[in-house]
Amino acid sequence: MIITMPDTDTRSIAASLLKARESNSQTTGRVLTLIVVAALDDDVDHIISVTRDASHEHPARVLVLLTGSGDSEPHLDAEVRVGGHAGASEMVIMRITGEMVDHLAALVTPLLLPDTPVVAWWPTTAPENPSAHPLGRLAQRRITNADHCATDDILARLRDAYAPGDSDMVWSKITGWRGIVTSSLDRHPQEPVEAATLTGPAHEPSIDIAAGWLADRLGVPVTRVVCEPGDNPRLFPIRSLRFDRASGPLTVEVIDHRTVRVDLPGSPDSLVAMNARSDADCIAEELRHLDPDLAYANALRGLTRVQR
Repeated sequence: MIITMPDTDTRSIAASLLKARESNSQTTGRVLTLIVVAALDDDVDHIISVTRDASHEHPARVLVLLTGSGDSEPHLDAEVRVGGHAGASEMVIMRITGEMVDHLAALVTPLLLPDTPVVAWWPTTAPENPSAHPLGRLAQRRITNADHCATDDILARLRDAYAPGDSDMVWSKITGWRGIVTSSLDRHPQEPVEAATLTGPAHEPSIDIAAGWLADRLGVPVTRVVCEPGDNPRLFPIRSLRFDRASGPLTVEVIDHRTVRVDLPGSPDSLVAMNARSDADCIAEELRHLDPDLAYANALRGLTRVQR
């Protein structure tokens, strides 16, 4: 069901949500309110598709705020979607222009589910300080996406502005890779790591956050080396990781877009399957825990110890 509401207001949107809830059983059992903040010229179809896919695991009220020019006439167009068009959630897509762009928190407050957590997600451009942003102050969790930020210093900004409840999708993007690295270090011989080197293309924040994680967890020199991107955009960004140890280097190296090779001294090479994680996979993982992500905070802290 899609209810189109041109030139509307939040009172009318709330009334439409109530009517939709009464006529559609799928809108029950929602566990949170997810506020999605993007621009009208972003890839809106992709953002909505990602949100819909993640909702099958996390039924929610999704408020998608698509902002246009603040210099235009104040205008609010909305769509209320329930059922198959919204996954397991109820979704409100709001296209906002004019002075209302500067008052998004006041716009969404009447639409928040009572007595449930609030999560704010910026799938493209992150605010300077997510926890100080008006929408960030409403939320228990604030999720950004450094992969889609144009500035090279995005992780440094997020580190300097970090507050409990912040997270970024590049952290969940490397979850599977981190599992492979951890299990590799558990294999015999279990020796102390003396140094680590990560290799990958420039301007890949997932490599930087991985380097910060290793620097924090291992307390050894970690070096981030830049390589050419190559011809296959589907390759995992962390092309190789080398741990220097007394018996020889342990390496975790990308073979193709679905396979990494683990090379351990004295053992045959191991090929491990690892598929790239989609945006829907990453946002679904972020929504599984609403408490502060201390591992992510520590990885940001470790960025200051990474050598280049």
